[in-house]
Amino acid sequence: MIMADSRKLYFLPGDGIGPEILAEVRRVAEWMNAKRSAGFAITEGLLGGVALDKFGVPLPDETIAEAMRSDAIVFGAAGGPKWANVAPHLVPEGHNGLLRLRREMELYAKICPLSMHDALVDGSSLKRDRVEGLDLVVVREIYSGIYFGEPRMIEDLPDGTRRGTNTEVYTTPEVTRVARVAFELARTRGRRVCSVDKANVLESSRVWREEVQRVHDAEFPDVELSHMYVDNASTQLIRNPKMFDVILTTNMFGDILSDASAGLVGSLGMLPTAELGVPNGRGKPRALYQAVHGSAPDIAGKNLANPIGTILSFALALHYSFGMDEEARMLQQAVTRVLDDGLRTGDIMQPGMRQASTTQMGSAIVAALDGLAGRRT
Repeated sequence: MIMADSRKLYFLPGDGIGPEILAEVRRVAEWMNAKRSAGFAITEGLLGGVALDKFGVPLPDETIAEAMRSDAIVFGAAGGPKWANVAPHLVPEGHNGLLRLRREMELYAKICPLSMHDALVDGSSLKRDRVEGLDLVVVREIYSGIYFGEPRMIEDLPDGTRRGTNTEVYTTPEVTRVARVAFELARTRGRRVCSVDKANVLESSRVWREEVQRVHDAEFPDVELSHMYVDNASTQLIRNPKMFDVILTTNMFGDILSDASAGLVGSLGMLPTAELGVPNGRGKPRALYQAVHGSAPDIAGKNLANPIGTILSFALALHYSFGMDEEARMLQQAVTRVLDDGLRTGDIMQPGMRQASTTQMGSAIVAALDGLAGRRT
């Protein structure tokens, strides 16, 4: 049993289904406090449309300040139809919302593990032999690239038409630091990194490829490195996903590939992520954890959302932010046990299984934790 001083855990439920899924993560965190003496001090803040409604901005300064004081942030989702027509600088998930939080915290590496649960193999969009035993990780750069490059603008042209401009920019330090994350991760796995770019037509990708290669040659010669164009990588991810171990890629390409990979395991609601950044002064990286999915406004407030991706994101927080590896494995095992027992939310429902609400899924995972804890005492 772990005895610990207070660990600062900051919840940002956000919009849409965010509050529903964060409520289930809170139940897990409170279970860890009660049964594993985790010592989590949990606070909540506002980010997204809810903050815009209350404060006139999607990311209040007090949210940033609390985020900087925290050991880990667990985030729900941002945005929805209610805020679809706000001014560009007020978009909840945009440059004064979620993207600003990433920049303020200097989060630069998004780790998206993709593993196939045995119980869900037949629910994949691919044949069993393509996904059974699948275990890969996408490492996406999230601090730079086209989402942040300048200039960026929408212009009214003299002929009455408009022009939108976004700029893809990468510098050596921005590439090398996320490359090191991928190579170090690969050393704990299959020792293979595939760097994905578009170096045949993009100068930013040429810099990306050359800098990744330099880091590999100088620091990680024990890891196998390959390079692949993003169009081919997209094809191979569908055709033969088990060929990959660690995929390293840029901000925009990673956004697309990680979401597309959700189809392999059945749902966006199943995929966890960890966003890691510069050291926080307490021996760990600054970090934000969230599932791949968005705010899902069509099912918000209906107790239908799948909380598993966010609960597994919390398992990543246990590992990366708190060094609680035994508890992280226990939580992953609890999710596996519930899925093996045939419980499903609607997005992963299969014939012959039992459909569960958001809260029922959360309750089942907490009950599975009780069973695992009892077995280990």
